Amino acid sequence: MIIAIANQKGGVGKTTTAVNLATALAAAGKSVLVIDSDPQGNASTGLGLDRRNREPSYYQMLIGEAEPAEVLRPTAIPGLSIIPAGASLSGAEVELVDTDRRTHRLADAMLKLPVHDFTLIDCPPSLGLLTVNALVAADAVLVPLQSEFFALEGLSQLLGTIDRVKSGLNRRLELLGIVLTMVDRRNRLSDQVCEDVRAVMGAKVFTTMIPRNVRLSEAPSHGLPALVYDNRCAGSEAYVDLAREVLGRINSRLAVAV
Repeated sequence: MIIAIANQKGGVGKTTTAVNLATALAAAGKSVLVIDSDPQGNASTGLGLDRRNREPSYYQMLIGEAEPAEVLRPTAIPGLSIIPAGASLSGAEVELVDTDRRTHRLADAMLKLPVHDFTLIDCPPSLGLLTVNALVAADAVLVPLQSEFFALEGLSQLLGTIDRVKSGLNRRLELLGIVLTMVDRRNRLSDQVCEDVRAVMGAKVFTTMIPRNVRLSEAPSHGLPALVYDNRCAGSEAYVDLAREVLGRINSRLAVAV
């Protein structure tokens, strides 16, 4: 199962979700690959890869300068690998404009990668070519949505992009679900936003909500997922619950398909 973690808004918890959901799935015995397709490279940092040791990276794989096997790296988490993002990725969208099959570069490269139970693609905060490549390669999209006043603003644009990719480039693409992040249950506004999102999106919203949590924020500075940095904090426990819910949704989809 290939899952793109996408939202064109920044600061909504995409990378935190990619790193910690991947860790929780690996802890559940799944083989997991994280593809860091964000030029900021924060997922690579969060999984302990030094910025000086990321080449060849996702960029070289995307433009065909390196084979997928050359960019695949193990992490300190058993069962979890990563394709890191280096500084060179920031120029990829411009360079890919005139490239053949520019929207399918990642999908084509992934045919040469070992099959994992789960591949999570951490997308940049935009709907540009890097995100489109992720959507074309993916089976499903998971959308982190911050529980703030403007939470629903821009969501329709993202859903529209998903629909266009599904109709024109990748017919298997589905919305796996929306996960509410940075939830502060002490804040009435946060509760109201969560209620509004559920009213609009219904069952597409995961039951699990990710709380605003200091340990989630601290963990990346140590090059660790929160589940390793402090597996008992509220944020870590929430991502374990989210992993269970993701597995449940996927199993339900597979049962319906059969």
